Amino acid sequence: MTPEINISLKSLHSFASKEITQFFTKLKNKQDIVDACTWSKNNQKPLLVIGSGSNILFTKNFEGLVAKMELMGIRKLEETASEVILEVGAGENWHHFVSYCVQKGWGGIENLSLIPGTVGASPIQNIGAYGAEVQDCIKTIHAFDTTNNEWVNLNNKECAFGYRTSLFKQTKHRYIIAQVQFVLQKQPILKTDYGAIREVLHDKGIKNPSLETISNAIVQIRSQKLPDPKVLGNAGSFFKNPTLPIEKYNELKDLFPNIIAYPISDTEYKIAAGWLIEACGWKGARKGNVGCFEKQALVIVSYGIVSGKEVFDFSEEIIQSVQAKFGITLEREVNIF
Repeated sequence: MTPEINISLKSLHSFASKEITQFFTKLKNKQDIVDACTWSKNNQKPLLVIGSGSNILFTKNFEGLVAKMELMGIRKLEETASEVILEVGAGENWHHFVSYCVQKGWGGIENLSLIPGTVGASPIQNIGAYGAEVQDCIKTIHAFDTTNNEWVNLNNKECAFGYRTSLFKQTKHRYIIAQVQFVLQKQPILKTDYGAIREVLHDKGIKNPSLETISNAIVQIRSQKLPDPKVLGNAGSFFKNPTLPIEKYNELKDLFPNIIAYPISDTEYKIAAGWLIEACGWKGARKGNVGCFEKQALVIVSYGIVSGKEVFDFSEEIIQSVQAKFGITLEREVNIF
């Protein structure tokens, strides 16, 4: 393998900031993955595998090898009267895959429509939206274990999925996902209880929604709420929704009666990070070419060519102001390098 040298990262991530990587290559098959790992170890350079770069922020030049995942393919492994099992290449565009399944009438991931990124990145973050999480449809993951230099198949339980986390996020850079197996339903139970979905379906007069109408509704909702990264650089939700013990939540509720939160157990509440940020006056705020999106405070956007450090520093100001006002430390959902 002979990597390219001193390549701009601008077109490789959705913030489109102006950093460069010392070395760059593309991963089009499983051997490319092994070769990239071998090159990285032989040259004592860190290896960073990326998909579409939709959940990443570079704050400086990367002094190592960036490898873009481009393993493609959607293959049916098994089909019964009730379900279908698919093996999908890690480089496939996530929304294109969702649309493919919707068109086939295979349900389970339609509520995850229009989430940016690749199939291989979806388990790392355990992407979720509108009452669904990708873990609900994953059977196994085929990945290269860079620690033991071997290919492994990890079942759903071994992936240690949790809210916006997984084994792959907890052991960063150990596993390189090559393929994901999904189990999809041919007679799916549709999830339409989420308020925004109900509103769109009601407005369109749809009483018996299909996979397609649900997917279209979510595309409409996300398009209205979130900026197009081709127009405004962003990585979607920049921060996680924090989880608090019920005692702490009750204290905040007394002080801030309008706080938005959701019970996730008998002892914990999930707080809407967007509400916290907006309550601190950040929604629509701008400093130079970086700001909070005017329609959703949870999204940090770039209005022009910026450095990743500008975006990071802006996010740090938000974290400090939320901490000062509410005593809550926000955690970045975006991967920082």
